[in-house]
Amino acid sequence: MIAETEREYRQPAERKGKPANKILEREKKERDQKNGVAGSPEREQVLRSLDFGLAVMASAKTTLRSRATAGVASVKENGAKLEENLNLFKTDKFDAESYVQSKCSLNEKEIRHLCSYLVDLKKASAEEMRRSVYANYTAFIRTSKEISDLEGELLSIRNLLSTQAALIHGLAEGVHLDSLSASGAQRYIANGLSSSEDREPSELEKWLVDFPDLLDVLLAERRVDEALTAFDEGEHVISEAKEMETLSLDALMSLQSAISERKQKLADQLAEAACQPSTRSSELRAAISSVKRLGDGPRAHTLLLNAHLQRYQYNMQSLRPSSSSYGGAYTAALSQLVFSAIAQAASDSLTIFGKEPAYMSELVIWATQQTEAFAELVKRHALASSAAAGGLRAAAECVQIALGHCLQLEARGLSLCPLLVKHFRPSVEKAVDANLKRIAESTAALAAADDWVLTYPPTITRQSGRLTSLGAISAYNYKLTSSAHRFNLMVQDLFDDVGPLLSMQLGSKTLEGVYQVFNSYVSMLIKALPNSIDEETNFDGTGSKIVRIAENEAQQIALLANASLLAEELLPRAAMKLSPYNQGDHNDDSRRRAVDRQNRNPEQREWRRRLVSSVDRLKNNFCQQHALDLIFTEDGDSHLTAAMYINMDGTVDEIEWFPSLIFQELFLKLNRISSIATDMFVGRERFATLLLMKLTETVILWLSQDQSFWDDIEEGPKTLGSLGLQQFYLDMRFVILCASQGRYLSRNLARVFNEIISKAMTAFASTGMDPDSVLPEDSWFDEVCQEAIERLSGRPRLVNGDRDPNSPTASVSAQSVSSIRSHGSS
Repeated sequence: MIAETEREYRQPAERKGKPANKILEREKKERDQKNGVAGSPEREQVLRSLDFGLAVMASAKTTLRSRATAGVASVKENGAKLEENLNLFKTDKFDAESYVQSKCSLNEKEIRHLCSYLVDLKKASAEEMRRSVYANYTAFIRTSKEISDLEGELLSIRNLLSTQAALIHGLAEGVHLDSLSASGAQRYIANGLSSSEDREPSELEKWLVDFPDLLDVLLAERRVDEALTAFDEGEHVISEAKEMETLSLDALMSLQSAISERKQKLADQLAEAACQPSTRSSELRAAISSVKRLGDGPRAHTLLLNAHLQRYQYNMQSLRPSSSSYGGAYTAALSQLVFSAIAQAASDSLTIFGKEPAYMSELVIWATQQTEAFAELVKRHALASSAAAGGLRAAAECVQIALGHCLQLEARGLSLCPLLVKHFRPSVEKAVDANLKRIAESTAALAAADDWVLTYPPTITRQSGRLTSLGAISAYNYKLTSSAHRFNLMVQDLFDDVGPLLSMQLGSKTLEGVYQVFNSYVSMLIKALPNSIDEETNFDGTGSKIVRIAENEAQQIALLANASLLAEELLPRAAMKLSPYNQGDHNDDSRRRAVDRQNRNPEQREWRRRLVSSVDRLKNNFCQQHALDLIFTEDGDSHLTAAMYINMDGTVDEIEWFPSLIFQELFLKLNRISSIATDMFVGRERFATLLLMKLTETVILWLSQDQSFWDDIEEGPKTLGSLGLQQFYLDMRFVILCASQGRYLSRNLARVFNEIISKAMTAFASTGMDPDSVLPEDSWFDEVCQEAIERLSGRPRLVNGDRDPNSPTASVSAQSVSSIRSHGSS
């Protein structure tokens, strides 16, 4: 009979038309009838424990009642005091406005000041909070992950405590727990049948037996959705059984254990399927969603990230970087794999888990780790070789590709570009340094064979692959020597490569490097001057380099043309490529130069000033060299001595007034340099004017500072006579007139002339004679100087083939000069 009953019980129960609540109600009635059986020894022990617990609770209740009584007394006492304080408000004469005024000691101005202070304090507090958040962001993310893990552990502990409470409750009701295994339901039914062999199993009991088998079938056939529905049905039955108490604790725990074991088994199956590289994206999302529905959200999110990681790592196996492969192609392929995987992971995480902070933090940490791993791969296989060889173009292209892919993640809330910049910056800086070194070496090699002849730039292919031809740069109309052309083109390539990498903040380093290279090139140009001496030449590495000497004035002025054009025009314009607002092309050249001057930031203006200062070193050496050639002979004797003025008064020969020979040579040299500079500095006449001004100042300043010359004039054995003073005055007026007509007479030069003339006149006055009485009018000196300028220029004033008799220098004797002086003094 028992066997037949078991077979009948194990048949599938037909549950159609029988709601679960009716089954649970009937099971409750049957269990209530069964509880009439006498209690077991365990029941008696539990009852004794409960009696002891009730006694303890009674004692605690008495203690609490005594404490409550004391608390009530204290409240009453405080209430009495409060009643006294409130009597003020109950009087008929109470004035609310005067009461408030008496309590408020602040006036309106102080209240406004206090409000302003509180607002500032609020802003400072918000700023401090923002800095604190940024400073502790990593710790916050880690703490959030730990809190999420702790929440899971607390949930597990709560479940365990609920189980223990259910066990104690079962003992109190006289239920004996034999086992918590999956077969508990069957043993429970067998025990029930042994106590009541004639009772037919209920529908719920039959469902409890068939439910584990149903789950096993669904899991074996991988019918995930049906399995999840079955799990939900089982959880619903458990919930209703707990509320209506239709199941024994043994059956309830057995059902929970069966569901938990099969949930774990399904989760493992889904995890295994999700990690397969062949799993499609839709299947992966479905698997992760199923794991989340099983109640293990943290595991589901971690599983999602690991699945994307394994997928792109599997796809990376086809990438085989080699020394001969193109770094840009490898970087592009790797960037596509890595950042596409990060983007897809972010999209899946947002779709499945939403914007929950714990999951977003885990996503950010994971994306950061993958980006750092990607950066190391690119550095090892692409940037390292390019940086070592000075291949800035290749390195910059790799960085641009990586940043371009990474930038697309910002739309998904992931800003990882600063992380890439941090990892790539050292390699790119190394490439910049190698490129600068190559510019210096290449320019030095060309300077050793440069003929210092200015030419237009030839048509060549630059490093970046762009063509540079005469047509492309004819708008600037500049000429340089071969070494300067090479320097300019290489620096242009450098700025073209660094310009797009604005996010790496390489502008300052690049500008400083270009300045150092340019300063080294200027030192080589100084070394190309004959007999040049430069204090900085041996300190920048150019002392041992061989440079071809510029023999004539045209070649020497070409050196100045190289340096000035690079420093004032070409390099500053190229440096504008480092400005973010100047990345576009300018079609109108005249407008372009105006925009360049306006947009050049303070750092670039200071950089340009340093370039011009370096050119001044070359200009000073050029002027010093030519001034020394004028003043001294090859044997070291001076052409400019005091004797040439002092000894004039001792001669009886008729004097033909004309500038001294050294100043005639100065005039001829200035004319030659002016003619050459006019051809070389087309469109930049100001530099030519400053060069002539500097050369004239160098000669005159040397005369002003020649202490031996003035010692002979002021304290020599022979004093300066009237003729010597007149010749000296004529020489100075001649130089002044030449500089004035050439438009290179500066204020400083005019001041030096006045000091020199005043010094000579003071020396003459020390002899007891009035210098104004012996010097003709300035108009006479101007006429003499003008005629000298025309004669030296090859344009003398002639009358019938002879000199003009009205010329002030036609026949001027010492007596006639003295008569002019007398006329001038009168």
